Amino acid sequence: MEDATVVGGKVKKPGKRGRKPAKIDLKAKLERSRQSARECRARKKLRYQYLEELVSSRERAICALREELEMYKQWCMAMDQGKIPSEIKALLTGEEQSKSHQNSTKHAKAGKTETHSNNPCEYHACDNKIGTESFFM
Repeated sequence: MEDATVVGGKVKKPGKRGRKPAKIDLKAKLERSRQSARECRARKKLRYQYLEELVSSRERAICALREELEMYKQWCMAMDQGKIPSEIKALLTGEEQSKSHQNSTKHAKAGKTETHSNNPCEYHACDNKIGTESFFM
């Protein structure tokens, strides 16, 4: 040990380079590993719960859209036979009523400027379209 040097109370041998592994308490290392594994399992469980909820919500949306499509198919078959479904009549009369109501309110406000929001999420009676109900349920 003639060419060994003492640095900070530790003896360094000239042939070994790099960091020496610190002598970590084995029990503490195992506990950290167990804790890390527990956290990993918890994250995995949360991720799977989120994905399951996402799948179920998408499946519900698909079912609603299929029902809506079937309704539209039935409406088309009825119209091909020359019948107008009562739902379409109600929608058409509802739109005509809202348009006539809208026109009457425009004439009442003839001297005033109209203030409409540019917010596309704001509901207006004239924006009522067929089939939008299923998207918001």
